[in-house]
Amino acid sequence: MSIRITKDISIAARLLTEGKLVAFPTETVYGLGADALNPIAVRRVYEAKSRPLDHPLIIHVGYNDLIDEFAVDIPNSAMALVSRFWPGPLTLVLKASEKVLPIVTGGQDTVAIRCPAHPMAMALLKEFAGGIVGPSANKFGHLSPTKAIDVDNDFGSEVDLILDGDACAVGIESTIVGFDGELPVMLRPGMITRETISTVISKEVLDVGPKPPRVPGSLPSHYAPVTKLVLLEADDIRQYLKENAGSHDFALLTFESFSELHPRIRMIIASRAPKDYAKNLYQWLRELDGVGAKVIIVEAVPATDAWDGIRDRLGRAAC
Repeated sequence: MSIRITKDISIAARLLTEGKLVAFPTETVYGLGADALNPIAVRRVYEAKSRPLDHPLIIHVGYNDLIDEFAVDIPNSAMALVSRFWPGPLTLVLKASEKVLPIVTGGQDTVAIRCPAHPMAMALLKEFAGGIVGPSANKFGHLSPTKAIDVDNDFGSEVDLILDGDACAVGIESTIVGFDGELPVMLRPGMITRETISTVISKEVLDVGPKPPRVPGSLPSHYAPVTKLVLLEADDIRQYLKENAGSHDFALLTFESFSELHPRIRMIIASRAPKDYAKNLYQWLRELDGVGAKVIIVEAVPATDAWDGIRDRLGRAAC
């Protein structure tokens, strides 16, 4: 294990105050952290990730009260969601305060904020005593990391320190919600679902309008392995296997075994429970990305509310 991987929160907080980059675990994925009020450190995040400067970052806070430091004119609906879901995998897009750096927002007048639930992230934020930008700790557009070693493999010495908080419990990025007045707008689905949000605030969750704010993970192609990924229904997978019985150029992520059709192909049988699927998705794709296949075939997931976040990630990975 790299000597830059540690569990020492005090060292990580000190490096952040010095303008260094520190990868840290959240309950969703590992984030690439920098002081949200240090423009040089924030620019290093963009450079390390090869991320476009107009693609905004999420500010992570350790206390719900810090939302007032980075946002203004906060809707009551937003505060109701904070009370119910923070700390947790929910990001809110709000009107930015004057304190927020333009480089953080991608030049927009809105800012994305969340309070993560991972105990190590919470401890780091409280010791640092400020906001930390924390996009996923991967190269832009690639698979998000859910283990410390994933970050080390992607960045090496480009990151000054990696906090090891073990595997992420949620496994895909946070739900992102904006607001049209008091009405919530779904900007990126995640494991906190549209139905759950609507139930909490007794309001319909709107779809994205024609000119939504730019938010992380909203580009058509994202979250992708190096190997080409294709989404197919189960019947189409069966037909593909019959037509390519002699080929070993593909790998499978499915809900059922197709070994009777192709016994020697690399195959992962996924859980049908959305929470388990999400927790393991990126690790499964990393594993299949390393087997030397030319194509990763993924069985399409159910078209239900509970699977929206997963379906979004797979759809972008397949673009």
